[in-house]
Amino acid sequence: MNSHGEVAGLLLAAGGGRRLGGRPKALLAYRGRPLVEHAVAVLREGGCDQVHVVLGAAADEVRARADLAGCVLVDNPHWADGMGSSLRAGLASLAAVPVVPTAAVIGLVDQPRVPAAAVARVIAAGRAADDLPSALVSAVYEGQRGHPVLFGASRWAGVACSAGGDRGARTYLREHIEQTVLVECADIGDPADIDTPDDLHVLDQQEGGPEGGSGRGAGGGPESGAAPRATKR
Repeated sequence: MNSHGEVAGLLLAAGGGRRLGGRPKALLAYRGRPLVEHAVAVLREGGCDQVHVVLGAAADEVRARADLAGCVLVDNPHWADGMGSSLRAGLASLAAVPVVPTAAVIGLVDQPRVPAAAVARVIAAGRAADDLPSALVSAVYEGQRGHPVLFGASRWAGVACSAGGDRGARTYLREHIEQTVLVECADIGDPADIDTPDDLHVLDQQEGGPEGGSGRGAGGGPESGAAPRATKR
């Protein structure tokens, strides 16, 4: 059983916010700071050792306005092609570092109500699997798959090959559903994302820090409360 090794975070933050009137999601204001800072903190507080951040729309402005110290910043010149291009760029960055992580947790910049506790649950389920390098774990919310998602390093090439358009990893996950460990997180988080002006209410300030409460459930850090049992489908 290989449950050890570094788990990195991969934050997809390249979107241009086309349906938000061209407002890049990474720069939306959250608690007085760019949203991308909060998303990085969630991955770190949840247990990710290194965080790679994929930038695209307004990348120079994001660099100038957001404090991303300690992160590996990845430019995706093809960000307008959809999430799949950012996922491929991020996985390539992870695979190119001198010491390749054993697994990576994928997060989205526009889901501020997904807390660090959800990241911690997904990582714990990955480490509990027989082999972390081949682990495949997804958070679920009342039975519906969402983020964060953990991919062991041996899966990255397959994920990248299937990632296209705005599908991201959905095709890969659908094709490997029987191998996917599902971790219920609806009691601690809410996967609501921000796509249109009507969704901006998701940015309403929540109590606590990156690990704090959500619109659905109780708060608490990654160590607070017992995690629901992971299931495999």
